[in-house]
Amino acid sequence: MNVILKETIESLGIIGSEVKVADGYARNYLLPQKKAILATVQNRKLMTHQKAKLDLQIAKERGVAEEMAKTLQAVVITIPAKVSDENRLYGSITARDILNALAEKEITVDKKMILLSGPIKTLGSFQVPIRVYKEVEPTITVEIIPES
Repeated sequence: MNVILKETIESLGIIGSEVKVADGYARNYLLPQKKAILATVQNRKLMTHQKAKLDLQIAKERGVAEEMAKTLQAVVITIPAKVSDENRLYGSITARDILNALAEKEITVDKKMILLSGPIKTLGSFQVPIRVYKEVEPTITVEIIPES
């Protein structure tokens, strides 16, 4: 089913774009939540008339994202972890741990925004990208230290 997005959805696209989604996803989530409208001829015409307004909103969202990216670029978080005698971690550091450490610094991000390729299982310093907006991905420094 083709729908036109009324708001930016990370996994689908930006506001005003026409996307093809599964029928059930559109019927059960996007349309009832008013996140999208059916891609009919009439709705396409309506969206072209509102294009200038949408472009302004996209620019505003991108501007906010770039400001947040500048703030995140300088962030260094330190996570203490239990280690064995060989300096190997008991367990691992996941996106949830990074999210909690960011929350302690009063930085609010969604767990899905943390692009951790896999859990961190060693001590050291790691660069972790955070997707703030489409094509805006600053990296934060995560330092894993032994717990004292």
